[in-house]
Amino acid sequence: MKEKCEYRRATPGDIDELVRTRITVLRAANKLSDDADMSAVERETFAYYRRALESGEHIAYLVYDSGRFVGAGGVSFYQVMPTYHNPSGKKAYIMNMYTAPEYRRQGIALHTLDLLVKDARKQGVSHISLEATDMGRPLYEKYGFVRMENEMELV
Repeated sequence: MKEKCEYRRATPGDIDELVRTRITVLRAANKLSDDADMSAVERETFAYYRRALESGEHIAYLVYDSGRFVGAGGVSFYQVMPTYHNPSGKKAYIMNMYTAPEYRRQGIALHTLDLLVKDARKQGVSHISLEATDMGRPLYEKYGFVRMENEMELV
């Protein structure tokens, strides 16, 4: 299936589609009902994409099957202080991976992930991370992502 789909790098003209997808992903990942108010998240997401797509801080791909939207994925770039293991301090974070339910398990997400990782590598990024849902974890492990043991988060 992945072969007959069109994978297109998103432009500022695609922000509405990207925002819709982001809200869909957040509702699913957080198990939110359709009536949960996401208006603030929508506004901030729109502003983020407008700025980050223009600056190159974010790259996204949209996937279409005969003109029908069926998937997406994105990668955000950020800078931290250089370390021994990451002298450039460049990092990337994969996010907003989505495939329409009827298109899942056909290689679309894997191909989208590969495009994002390759784009990150072209920018000299060697440290790429992501948060995985239970459904997505096998895909990321198949690609080579491993669980991190040393990272902590203050909630």
